[in-house]
Amino acid sequence: MPPATRDRVFRILHLEDSELDHELLLAHMVRGGLMAQTRRVETEAAFLEALDEPWDLVVSDYNLPGFSGLVALELLKANARDVPFILVSGEIGEDTAVEAMRHGASDYLQKNHLARLVPALLHAVDAAETKRARVKADRDLVASKQRLHELAQHLQTSIEQERAAIAREIHDDVGGSLTALKFDLAWIARHSSSPQVVSRVQSAIETVSHAVESSQRIMHNLRPAILDQGLVAALHWLASRFERRTGIDCAIRLPVDAHDLPAGVPLVAYRTAQEALTNITKHAQASRVQVDLSLAGGVLSLEISDNGRGLSADDLAKARSFGIRGLHERAGTVGGWVELSSGAGGTIMILSVPLSPLGFVEIPSAPVHDADDPSQWGAL
Repeated sequence: MPPATRDRVFRILHLEDSELDHELLLAHMVRGGLMAQTRRVETEAAFLEALDEPWDLVVSDYNLPGFSGLVALELLKANARDVPFILVSGEIGEDTAVEAMRHGASDYLQKNHLARLVPALLHAVDAAETKRARVKADRDLVASKQRLHELAQHLQTSIEQERAAIAREIHDDVGGSLTALKFDLAWIARHSSSPQVVSRVQSAIETVSHAVESSQRIMHNLRPAILDQGLVAALHWLASRFERRTGIDCAIRLPVDAHDLPAGVPLVAYRTAQEALTNITKHAQASRVQVDLSLAGGVLSLEISDNGRGLSADDLAKARSFGIRGLHERAGTVGGWVELSSGAGGTIMILSVPLSPLGFVEIPSAPVHDADDPSQWGAL
């Protein structure tokens, strides 16, 4: 007997209508060195009443007054009690024993061969505890993954909120101050009669103009103002900008209108397209890209495909493949998912988002409006 169970007292419920057979069972347990607290019941009512107590094991005869061991096994399962069940009888054949095992019995013993009673009891209890530990570990793992998923969603949302706040600060403070400085410099240039001063002022105006453009570019990289005109306009602008910047032919198929989307969905779709196009620029070696947006069956579907070299299994399994992971987590913030397939003919990425407002995380918008949106987009 293992040391861990040597001093353990097992609680055993014995379903048996024969007092003699019960005493025989106890004798075999004592002979095997098993310490146990047992309770004998022989009717269905007494068995159901006893199930309210905690037990390590149920040992049952097959033929009982008014019902059988198989019925007792079903009652045990119906009470959702994860307790091992051993059938002990001398009157059933192998077929019935196999049926009992198939229905969840831990073991079957014959009354005239109880030499392996204690090993069978210990094995049944150990197997049940191992199963419970595995179920608990699986449950804990699911809960841990859920907490990690919620944390990733929170981080994604926090990042977008911080982006919006920084863009707002740049627009209101930095942009406003630079514009005012540019006006002051222009006033000095108009009211100065010194050619040297006018020349230096013009140089300063150019520097400030570059600073204004840089602040606008940074602001729009943080939070694309073009989204205020709708997802269709934003994707059209992004694809056109991508084509001009890279020289890669970019075909787009967009619906006429995609307004009134749930909160957060346009930004998630835009960021997904942005990340996909950035990855194509860096890795795909493609000559053609297709961007398709559709709204059908209550689902928004954004598909981006290219004719590049494709992604290998090693590329997808990279430990630091945070771009792809980020796409999945970002889609999850609005209840969507990302599917990625790749081969010799290129790569296809599909974002799918059910258009239900329930469970969406609202990402704030920044009060910035610029139809040109002259952004130089980079990787997320």
